Amino acid sequence: MKKAVVLLSGGMDSATTLYLAKKSGFNVHCLIFDYGQRHKRELESAKAIAKSAGGRYTVLKISLPWKGSVLLDKRKSLPKDRDLFKISKEIPPTYVPARNTIFLSFALSYAEALGAEKIFIGANAIDFSGYPDCRPEFYQAFSKLISVGTKAGVEKKRIKIETPLIRKTKAEIIKLGSRLGVPFELTWSCYYGGKRPCLRCDACRLREVGFKKVGLLDPLLKR
Repeated sequence: MKKAVVLLSGGMDSATTLYLAKKSGFNVHCLIFDYGQRHKRELESAKAIAKSAGGRYTVLKISLPWKGSVLLDKRKSLPKDRDLFKISKEIPPTYVPARNTIFLSFALSYAEALGAEKIFIGANAIDFSGYPDCRPEFYQAFSKLISVGTKAGVEKKRIKIETPLIRKTKAEIIKLGSRLGVPFELTWSCYYGGKRPCLRCDACRLREVGFKKVGLLDPLLKR
């Protein structure tokens, strides 16, 4: 059975990507990062989602002691109530320096060791928080790195990066996830930990708009 590494954060996008990879016939190996983020709520969500999909998962603990993001430094305030237009057009203080480059590098090493054909990541360049490493050109550049910097690439067995959600809106992602049976009640998007989403951070606002556009109530708000 063909293998794939799936980067799993615990949010809606990565959960939908995982279920899509599974539906596509891959034996999925989820990679979850504990990188010093503000709370562990999303890690618990990621593990629960991996279990629900019947996939194997590895939690990799890494350290970014230089911080450089409000997601890594609790002394700094998270942005709240930002205009939705600004959310997608400006790089916010929640950007973690080179995070997806770091994550993909680990995923690439894991995939090459496993003999996996693909790496799936739920990156999105439409309804997103303006991060430069969520744009298509970033993944195109990283794909070139794979072709020249790995044994698999040199031997013409290049590992492919799949970004199936890159050009989808949050509403489209929710519709797709619903069709795939994604357990959205297990996901977590809020930058704050806790029992309920704050509904004020960028991630919550984008998620809220997505559910409203498809006429559904976010299952996290039913509790």
